[in-house]
Amino acid sequence: MFSSVLIANRGEIACRVIRACQRLGVRAVAVHSSADAKALHVQMADRAMHIGGAPASESYLNADAVIKAAKKAKAEAIHPGYGFLSENPAFVAAVEKAGLVFIGPSADVIAQMGDKVMARKLAKEAGVPVSPGTDGEIDDSEAEAAAQEIGYPLMIKAADGGGGMGIRVVREPSQLAEALERARSQAQGAFGSSRVYLERRIENASHVEAQIIADHHGNVLHLFERDCSVQRRNQKVIEETPCAKLTPATREALLDSAARLVKSIGYTNAGTIEYLLDGEGNFYFLEMNTRLQVEHPVTEMVTGIDLVELQLRVAAGEPLGVAQSEVTRNGAAIEARIYPEDPVMLLPTAGVVSKLAEPSGPNVRVDSALYEGYEVSPYYESMMAKLIVHGPDRESAIANMLAALREYVIEGPVVNIPLIRRVLRHKDFRDAAFDNAFLERMLDEPPPRDKERAAAIALAVALDQERAHEPQFSKWRMHGRRMAMVNRLNNGVA
Repeated sequence: MFSSVLIANRGEIACRVIRACQRLGVRAVAVHSSADAKALHVQMADRAMHIGGAPASESYLNADAVIKAAKKAKAEAIHPGYGFLSENPAFVAAVEKAGLVFIGPSADVIAQMGDKVMARKLAKEAGVPVSPGTDGEIDDSEAEAAAQEIGYPLMIKAADGGGGMGIRVVREPSQLAEALERARSQAQGAFGSSRVYLERRIENASHVEAQIIADHHGNVLHLFERDCSVQRRNQKVIEETPCAKLTPATREALLDSAARLVKSIGYTNAGTIEYLLDGEGNFYFLEMNTRLQVEHPVTEMVTGIDLVELQLRVAAGEPLGVAQSEVTRNGAAIEARIYPEDPVMLLPTAGVVSKLAEPSGPNVRVDSALYEGYEVSPYYESMMAKLIVHGPDRESAIANMLAALREYVIEGPVVNIPLIRRVLRHKDFRDAAFDNAFLERMLDEPPPRDKERAAAIALAVALDQERAHEPQFSKWRMHGRRMAMVNRLNNGVA
C-alpha cells in the first residue's frame, strides 16, 4: 500500500477519499485553490498544498501544479476523484512520467473510451448492444443518407463530448442541417473538436449503469447496477440500486456485457458502463466513465464494499481478493444530490451556510464538505452534498430518505430539498414508472397541495405585496424574501 496519496480534487469527493486513505494508514495530501483555503478537505488532510487561484484553470485543472505539489509532498500516487482531471489522458501520462501512480485506468484506455466513436466500435467488437448509428464520424454531405438509413428520431452527438454537450435531437429531415451546424458549433466550443456522429434516439429510455472494477491480474468484478434516470438538463438528481425496471434475465445480460467490455479493452481500476434501457427491456451501450462516479455510495451501501479502498489497493498492485460469486447485494439504496438551487425559480443560488444539521442513523450516510460558515463558491461544481439511505427494500429506502430529509437543515443558500421530496412522493417514481424525461415532465405538472404549494403561494403573495408598495421595487429584496421562504420550506416550517 502507498504511504502517501495526493487527492487532486475538492469538496465532498476529496473528503471521501481522504477518509479512505486515513482508514488504511495512508497519509492524505490535499490540494486547494485560493478560494478553498478554509475548505473542509483542507482541514481534514494530513497536509494541504496551495496550487493556484480560484478559477479551476489556475488550480484544479492545472496539471503541472498538481504534479509539482505531489512531488513536493513526496506523495507516491494521485487520486483524481471525479471531474477536473480525472478523465484527462494527457494528465495521466504526465503523472506516470513524473514517477507517480495514477489511481485509475491507463491513459490509452481513457483516450479510447473518451472518443465516443471509438467507444461504440469497441463495444460492438465486445458483443455489447449499441443503438443503430454511424460507424464513425460523418461529413455533412453524408448526413442525409445516413439519417435515412438509421431512421428518425435520431441524435447528433459530439464524438469527443460528454456531459450532454454537443447533442441535438432531430425528429424530421427538415431539422437535420440546422441541427448539424449547432451541434458542431457547440462541440467545437466545448471540446475543441467539431467531430459528430449519428445515433438512433431511444424514446422513453432509462439511464442504467453497471459498476465495475478490475485489477492488474486479470480479475474483473461487477458490483451490480444503478438507475440514474431522475435527471434534469442531463444532470443527475437521484440515483438508486437496484434498478426496479430490470428483469433478472436482463440484469444478468447487462452486467455480463459490462464485464465483457472491460476485459476486452484491458481496463483496470473502477469504472462505469452506461446504458439506455428502452420500454421493452432492451439495453444499448451509451458510454463509459473511466473514473469513480458521484453515485458510487449507493453501491457501497448495498454491497458493503468500499470502492475507494479497492481503487487504492488495485492501484498499489494488489489483486481484488474477492470472487464475483462472493459479491452480494443487500436491500436497496437511494442517493439524492443536494444542490444550491431555488426550487421555485429553478436557478442556482449562493450564500454562506449559517446553520447546518445533517441527518444520521444506521441507514443514513451523508457525503459532504459543508460546515457552518461554508460559502457556496461560484467557481466550481455546484453540488453541495449527497444524502444516501439504505433499506431492506425500495419502499423502505424511499421512506428512510423522506425521514432523513426532514432532519436535514441547511440555512443560508437555498437548496433543492423540496424538489427531492416532490420526486420521492410522485406516483410514477414510487411505481418505478419513470424514464429520463420524468423530472422535466413532473416540473410541468401543477405542484401538489402540500408544503411546497403553500410556500409557492406565500412567495407569490410576498412578491405581489412588494410590487404593490414599492413602484421601484428591489430585486435584491425579492431574492431575499424568496431565500427566507424557501429556507423555511427546507426545514419543514412553511
